[in-house]
Amino acid sequence: MEMSHRSDEFVSIATQAEQDLRDLLNIPSNYKVLFLQGGASQQFAQIPLNLLPENGSADYIDTGIWSQKAIEEASRYGHVNVAATAKPYDYFAIPGQNEWNLSKDAAYVHYAPNETIGGLEFQWIPETGDVPLLADMSSDILSRPVDISRFGMIYAGAQKNIGPSGIVVNIIREDLLGKARALCPTMLDYKVAADNGSMYNTPPTLAWYLSGLVFQWLKEQGGVEAIAKLNDVKQRTLYDFIDASGLYSNPINKSDRSWMNVPFRLADDRLDKPFLAGADARGLLNLKGHRSVGGMRASIYNAVDITAVNALVAYMAEFEKEHG
Repeated sequence: MEMSHRSDEFVSIATQAEQDLRDLLNIPSNYKVLFLQGGASQQFAQIPLNLLPENGSADYIDTGIWSQKAIEEASRYGHVNVAATAKPYDYFAIPGQNEWNLSKDAAYVHYAPNETIGGLEFQWIPETGDVPLLADMSSDILSRPVDISRFGMIYAGAQKNIGPSGIVVNIIREDLLGKARALCPTMLDYKVAADNGSMYNTPPTLAWYLSGLVFQWLKEQGGVEAIAKLNDVKQRTLYDFIDASGLYSNPINKSDRSWMNVPFRLADDRLDKPFLAGADARGLLNLKGHRSVGGMRASIYNAVDITAVNALVAYMAEFEKEHG
């Protein structure tokens, strides 16, 4: 925590962390990897300040609360065209790209591949032609392989699959650097961050170090490909049980279900409190759904082992037997 970020020791830590992430995601050489501060929510403003020209416009896809927050913030800096929205589907399904109304002159297209609160996830990458595709991968990065070359930029808050909160990883194609508006603060200019190795000022050294340890752990597990197989087993185990149950239900269109966040409801809301109490007693914690949607939500990020998912399913079966 007290190590100088300019020291040879920390520079080696930072260099190794970046290389391990590049290895895990097969990041092409024409992309910069930035370790920034502020979390993903700061990117909602940082993106238009860097990539949305004065009097320009950008396309955004609305699939839930996090994409809506990005839309709201970007609207402060320029015109936002909501090219598609899941609202007609009550945010239980993602509109197919044939329903999108993309702009030919958009500076970029932004979307959130996984919506943590609603449990809605893209199982495909949008086609945007020559318009850079930007993705908020805060909750699904490193959960399975992804073709980085399909994107202009990917960003991810660390606290789901990377490391402690307070640091955000930004993977940006080099040709998108140097486009910041004149009013963009120096600290928020992607090119300044890239030119200074993410160390224009003192970075969050501890979070960066711990993120690097997670990258090493992922490599030890066999990389993203191996983690993807485990994540697939985890999500299928939970969804298959819910679908076969008479007490629990998941409202999301099956082809759009999140691998990382599984929301579910009990048939009788009056059972919510006893269900949560029993779960807490068994060490199955944080299952209460977000206040905006209610119900339950199981977040099964990379660090959650299949044994935890099996324990949850066993408890759900026991509870259904008693109350179903």
